[in-house]
Amino acid sequence: MTLSPESLSPGLQPGQLLARGVCRHMLSHGFVSVEELVPTSGLRVDVMALGPKGEIWVIECKSSRADFMADHKWQGYLPWCDRFFWAVDQEFPTELLPEESGLIIADPYDAEILRMGPENKLPAARRKVLVQKFARHAALRLQGLRDPRPSGLL
Repeated sequence: MTLSPESLSPGLQPGQLLARGVCRHMLSHGFVSVEELVPTSGLRVDVMALGPKGEIWVIECKSSRADFMADHKWQGYLPWCDRFFWAVDQEFPTELLPEESGLIIADPYDAEILRMGPENKLPAARRKVLVQKFARHAALRLQGLRDPRPSGLL
């Protein structure tokens, strides 16, 4: 009997499974990650990774061609990171993805960076705001896991 990733993680959507593999891989590069962070009103990134030198990467996880084609906001993420990446599975038609962005091939368990996104350094003031949002988001997620009763955590 073989188990699918979905059967091992019931309730997770395909993009969330990709995000899990991406977050695991980011840790191997010394980055810590959070999922579904809102950098500013109207935007929610799939994965934001914070590096050991304070660098901020945004990774958008696309589980299908239709998922990518429906995303009309991705360029709005560029001012909120030092590097931007797409994370897709091995079957995804990568020729659809803009070449001026990073590329990660992922599965629910790991990932590999195939193309580094170009660096566009954040201004110091924006970096400070994002690091604070990152910390608050991570702390609220942890508190929610420890004590799911308080309302208004996320």
